[in-house]
Amino acid sequence: MDMKLHLKTGVMAAAMALGLGASAARADVEIEYWQYFFEARVDAMDKLIENFEAANPGITVKMTHFPYDDYRTKVAAAIPAGEGPDVVQLFYGWLNDYVDAGLIQPLPTDMFPPEKIDAEFFPMVQAMKRDGQYMALPTAVRALALFYNKRLFEEAGITTPPATLEELVADAKLMTKTDGAGNITQEGLTSGMTGQDHHWLREVLFRQFGTPPYNEDGSVAYDNEAGAAALQWYVDLQAKEKVTQNTFMDEAQAAFKAGRAGMHIDGSFRIGALKSTRGLDWGVAELPSGMGVQSNYASYWVNAISSKAEGEKLEAAEKFMAYITSDEAMQIWLETVGELPAKPTAALTPENEADPVYGPFVRGLSYAHATIFADESGQRNVLVDAVNRMLLEGQSAADALHQAAMEEQAILDKYNAK
Repeated sequence: MDMKLHLKTGVMAAAMALGLGASAARADVEIEYWQYFFEARVDAMDKLIENFEAANPGITVKMTHFPYDDYRTKVAAAIPAGEGPDVVQLFYGWLNDYVDAGLIQPLPTDMFPPEKIDAEFFPMVQAMKRDGQYMALPTAVRALALFYNKRLFEEAGITTPPATLEELVADAKLMTKTDGAGNITQEGLTSGMTGQDHHWLREVLFRQFGTPPYNEDGSVAYDNEAGAAALQWYVDLQAKEKVTQNTFMDEAQAAFKAGRAGMHIDGSFRIGALKSTRGLDWGVAELPSGMGVQSNYASYWVNAISSKAEGEKLEAAEKFMAYITSDEAMQIWLETVGELPAKPTAALTPENEADPVYGPFVRGLSYAHATIFADESGQRNVLVDAVNRMLLEGQSAADALHQAAMEEQAILDKYNAK
């Protein structure tokens, strides 16, 4: 059977099962869906919208997307003015901000039973609950892994991706090239704290060097010798080992896509973009272990119904939410974006675990941690600033980390005092 016909047939069946087709004869209604621009994610949503509209001829979904840096500002301005999205995408770490600002509304328990979601989705999704109701749900979850350039590996005589942090540094040195003035022209390993490295430091390196990032009560736990050692090791990749430069080609992922970096740590969402990069021969491996410890960071983007949606638009938004969090939507998202289904039964299949691209991410989920953010951007910035103080001002790792810990604890205290 033709794949597209098969998908649309499946959508129609799912729609009937959900009772979505029953109200399709009503007057046409248009709802708006907003997300930030990332090409593979936009492509995936185009497919989901097409399928949903085919099953619901009375509903039209208009997608709008913005550059990532402008996205949160646009959402925050539009919804209170009664404009903008009826269904909105947000990072899981932003949930508190969206709830506190009244930008989204709870998902109705009749269509989204909390006990059913608790049983079927990855446990990390339960962070989306407030007062027993889910505020938002993901289509997919993601973890980190090590992308590597097969051509540069071969040129350097490296036969397998690094399994430990020691091997990571050694391999990076073999692939790093500089010009006559000592400037890096090819990185062994990319770096960039504003990308995924702040997650790598917080949930992976801290743990591997011997400290959890947070105590059981949620307070900061990394302000110690183990935390300082992890921070020093990360900064030394640039300052001492000289295998990376955090300003090289402006963005870490850009250097890897251009074939000018041997290794790059990123999320599974990067798969779709790399697949469309012509001439780049790449592979994926699990994150290297450190001190015998494996760790990973898991995250997800969620969809929510905005507080703007009401009446027929609210009803249509609920139906759209039901479809984009269905098993079928999760599979389409996996094939288009590379992010893993948000349900273990769909993600942790033998086929996915054995896949050379998806497999390392799937296996990483079994030992991954999802940071529960009070203020994602603020908590990110304290670690970004700590690294910058070391590189630009010569501050010691212990002092930089202590300052970061004090600043982050203040963020947590302020939120908990609300």
